[in-house]
Amino acid sequence: VQLVESGGGLVQPGGSLRLSCATSGFTFSSYPMSWYRQGPGKERELVSSISRAASAKNYADTVKGRFTISRDNDKNTVYLQMNSLKPEDTAVYYCTVRRGGINYWGQGTQVTVSS
Repeated sequence: VQLVESGGGLVQPGGSLRLSCATSGFTFSSYPMSWYRQGPGKERELVSSISRAASAKNYADTVKGRFTISRDNDKNTVYLQMNSLKPEDTAVYYCTVRRGGINYWGQGTQVTVSS
């Protein structure tokens, strides 16, 4: 199982970024996917999840209305569109899948929101 995040960077408050997580080594369309983040000095927290066919999506209250999760089962990729970014969104963002009782994580992508 491999998960590779990309799309992070430095953005000003109010800006947008689109994160991608390219996956391999498992049947992507058979598993829900999630995005987590870990800010400086903070615990890792769940940001958003999406069901196998994208029929159900969940968001943390802190990002609801600003972030949108999506997936492309043909490309084995999950996305996180982040709009109206705030300094408190600064974190390393990880995608994850739970398979066979094991949580697999990517290496993360850094998002920094600062003027």
